Amino acid sequence: MTAELVVLAPVLIVFVLLLISLGRYESARQQVNGAARAGADAAAVVASPAGAQAAALAAAEPVVAAKHSCAQLGVTADVGSYVPGGFVRVTVICRVDFSDLAVPGLPGGVSVTAVQTAPIDPYRSVR
Repeated sequence: MTAELVVLAPVLIVFVLLLISLGRYESARQQVNGAARAGADAAAVVASPAGAQAAALAAAEPVVAAKHSCAQLGVTADVGSYVPGGFVRVTVICRVDFSDLAVPGLPGGVSVTAVQTAPIDPYRSVR
């Protein structure tokens, strides 16, 4: 019985740590998708392309910061087509940290990226 426990305990511990890492990854992926959508929606209603980046960051940051799953966060807004009837594309990149889990073969962290596009109202004025 003791020999079986000695052999199975490390396997079970590694399995549990892998489940935790997969949970972190999936949670971060969902948050990044939501943050990108919120950022794109916020950037699409701003009056000027200059304010789109600030609006995207202001909308995306609270969505990801709520659960503290991102070690680093990057938000960029592509305003190349910021004209009435055009679109704005927001990219959110989040670095998920796994270094505290110490699972053999698992990287220290991974980047999760989401890109969302929102249309600009064709009947509004853009400055």
